[in-house]
Amino acid sequence: MATDNKTAAIEHRAYARVGLLGNPSDVYNGRTISFSLGNFWASVKLEPSDNLLIVPHPAHDLVQFDSLSHLVTRLQSDGYYGGVRLLIAICKIFSNYCKENGITLHDGNFTMSYDTNIPRQTGLSGSSAIVCAALSCLLDFYKVRHLIKVEVRPNLILNAEKELGIVAGLQDRVAQVYGGLVYMDFNKKHMEDLGYGEYTPMDVDLLPPLYLIYAENPSDSGKVHSTVRQRWLNGDKFIISSLEEVANVALEGRTALIEKDHAKLATLMNHNFDLRRQMFGDEVLGAMNIEMVEIARRIGAASKFTGSGGAVIVFCPQGPSQAKLLEDACKTAGFLFQPVKVMPSFLTEVDLGTMSTR
Repeated sequence: MATDNKTAAIEHRAYARVGLLGNPSDVYNGRTISFSLGNFWASVKLEPSDNLLIVPHPAHDLVQFDSLSHLVTRLQSDGYYGGVRLLIAICKIFSNYCKENGITLHDGNFTMSYDTNIPRQTGLSGSSAIVCAALSCLLDFYKVRHLIKVEVRPNLILNAEKELGIVAGLQDRVAQVYGGLVYMDFNKKHMEDLGYGEYTPMDVDLLPPLYLIYAENPSDSGKVHSTVRQRWLNGDKFIISSLEEVANVALEGRTALIEKDHAKLATLMNHNFDLRRQMFGDEVLGAMNIEMVEIARRIGAASKFTGSGGAVIVFCPQGPSQAKLLEDACKTAGFLFQPVKVMPSFLTEVDLGTMSTR
């Protein structure tokens, strides 16, 4: 291993993401608009070392408990899995991809650790943020950033999660790899020909002020298994037409953002959620998730899920006074409320140089 690999630690962040319009059509050859949420992030640190070590997080990968009841309570709130499995999976996927594509890796070892402040089970893509940050560290440690296309990286992240049985689409990983505001088209031909969608970065300044609502303990949100994907595969006409309409929401939303037509944006956000509700049903969505949407609508704001539930993105067309009403309503209902911070794209010139189109 070359001496310069031993000189410094490498650290990268990947931010939470918000699906603004079009979700969940990304897994149905649809279109979406998403952005990188600066309020929350995961970070991964990689340091050269003699042995390859994946370090458990002191809070998220607990193996020591105060008592049996503590262990059980912890599992009920956080589940069985922390982040170590995510780091191991992306190491495997990265190594296999490089081998399959003739990319030579040096034989140095490393110690990899992670941290995250992304709230669990909020539909803000906490797992993929850890994987995305880890992939960035691996690209730099092995000095292969220029050899792996930006468009391909979301697939590597998704494949690492698929290794672990996590069911998801490319939208979240695209937003986290690219950063900023991204319009995505997952049309079938492009996906079949190239293995990824058409991703178009947009100016983050096109976004109006937005707000985030989420639950501190989302564990009682929708638990019922959805039949939507199976119905889509079976050719259910209602599901197919509804998902096409959801995809068109993103297409219209792109125009609305470019033209700064905020009234149209509000209408599209509400319509996006209404379509999801019609397809999935209230039992799947969960009463708490629905209430977060409704609390915003009761004051005249537009709202929808950021992902599959657990958090809601809100636009207040009447401005700060309406946002204050929303904040007070959230406080009364016991929900957490934050103004949204949008992160700009953090692709480097090296990253941009790998892209098929610039």
